[in-house]
Amino acid sequence: MTDTLTIALAQLSQRVGDLPGNADAMLAARKAATGADLILFPELQLIGYPPEDLVMKPALAARAEGQIARLAEATADGGPAMLVGTIVKQDGALYNAMALLDGGKVAGLTLKHELPNYGTFDEKRLFAAGPLPKPFTFRGVKIGVPICEDVWLPDVCAALKAAGAELLLSPNGSPYEIDKDELRSSTVAAARVKETGLPMAYLNRVGGQDEVVFDGASFVLNGDGTMAHQMQDWEEDIRLTRWTRGKSGWICEPGAIAALEPFPSDAYHAMMIGLRDYVNTNRFPGVVLGLSGGIDSAICAAIAADALGPDRVWAVMLPSRFTSQESLDDAAGCAALIGCKLDTIPIAPAVEAFDTMLSDSFADKGVDITEENIQSRIRGVTLMALSNKFGPMLMTTGNKSEMSVGYATIYGDMAGGYNPIKDAYKMTVFAISKWRNANKPRLGLGPDGPVMPVNVIEKPPSAELRPDQKDSDSLPDYPQLDAMLHGLVEEELSVDEVAARGFDRADVARIERLLCLAEYKRRQAPPGVKLGKRNFGRDRRYPITNAFRTG
Repeated sequence: MTDTLTIALAQLSQRVGDLPGNADAMLAARKAATGADLILFPELQLIGYPPEDLVMKPALAARAEGQIARLAEATADGGPAMLVGTIVKQDGALYNAMALLDGGKVAGLTLKHELPNYGTFDEKRLFAAGPLPKPFTFRGVKIGVPICEDVWLPDVCAALKAAGAELLLSPNGSPYEIDKDELRSSTVAAARVKETGLPMAYLNRVGGQDEVVFDGASFVLNGDGTMAHQMQDWEEDIRLTRWTRGKSGWICEPGAIAALEPFPSDAYHAMMIGLRDYVNTNRFPGVVLGLSGGIDSAICAAIAADALGPDRVWAVMLPSRFTSQESLDDAAGCAALIGCKLDTIPIAPAVEAFDTMLSDSFADKGVDITEENIQSRIRGVTLMALSNKFGPMLMTTGNKSEMSVGYATIYGDMAGGYNPIKDAYKMTVFAISKWRNANKPRLGLGPDGPVMPVNVIEKPPSAELRPDQKDSDSLPDYPQLDAMLHGLVEEELSVDEVAARGFDRADVARIERLLCLAEYKRRQAPPGVKLGKRNFGRDRRYPITNAFRTG
């Protein structure tokens, strides 16, 4: 039995499905954890998280078993033992598991008990629930390993305490949401520590995986609730934590306490990391986007430059006869400040060709939104042609306010591969734009100074698809619209409940109607970074054909 332990917390990124690559990264982390007795890795680190239906492939479980054997063999050298997140099959059932690898073998296995089945998570569809777990015995110390959701409810930690656990090591795959870092440490983990009296190391991963992004921000709480370590958000790190057995139990020696990014900096980092990992992991050489002179495309170009470097960002201005000189100047100003390439491709020839082509069919119809959408679709076709010809991924730039009410053109400005501001309401777009103009993100590869002219932030938003068009012609002002949408989408309130907050009931009912009608568009939209609790796609799943309205 030992009275001291050095435990390394490996806050790493991952690649879903790349079992050999993930195993190699864990072996490299183990080599770097000089002096550790044990190294803890995040939930499902061998497989990647969230794996979705990938785990249903029998070949994946078989290959995971082979990689676990390879990792276990590495521990025969007398170096650190490893706690590795993986999947296991037992009696025909599939489990989310943590394997203790020590002395060249699998020395123990624990199965996840609480399976989340809300929002981003659908683990009950994929895994069987393990029994209430018992602690591992490691160097004579009983260590409880509650896996992610196991710490969000009290039963697992209570069972581990009752079975003699002396400390808790919790591996997680906890996606970023605004204000979630405080929830993890000050509410969830603190409650389990208070209930059990046991110290807890809470380990999370970093990096983007499709729509979700992981912010790290791992930490250690001692049994009295005080924070001993706070790891940095958004960055890979291996933190050595030193533990000593005292009269009242195990205590972790104090270490560095990182300052986590506040809003809106944290949201900007989420968008940047999510886009970076999506583009790089899927091996695109860079991105191309339409730069209109408006705030949405401007901040998307800035996010891309910070994520990938300005040299991997290609902006294209696609003016029509309705595009103002102000927009041309603002787009040029954005590209100059960011330092990215800017091309201009007027769409007038294609618009004229469509007018001629459709003149007979449209002969008895007046000009309406159809002609506006044709312009947007011409832009989408043009940008996709550049993407196909030269290889960069086409980014879309619509915000959540627009996507909520269908203020976007399907097969037009919605065409593309990824959207970093998909889950950002318009007022969030204003907030992150003002922040980025005054600050450079810690991990950003873009310029030190402003990324857009101030006029881009201050001028009234417009799609510029008809003369003197403003967004406010069709929608309530964005502060009011966003507040209505927050009630209808994030809180699932009725029209009457939202109207009771001081809005005109007819306006709220109209917004609810638009929200429901636009579901078919959103179902065909590209993925984008999840920021809140109810993003379209993973969290909010509504039927397209749906007659129910509260208004």
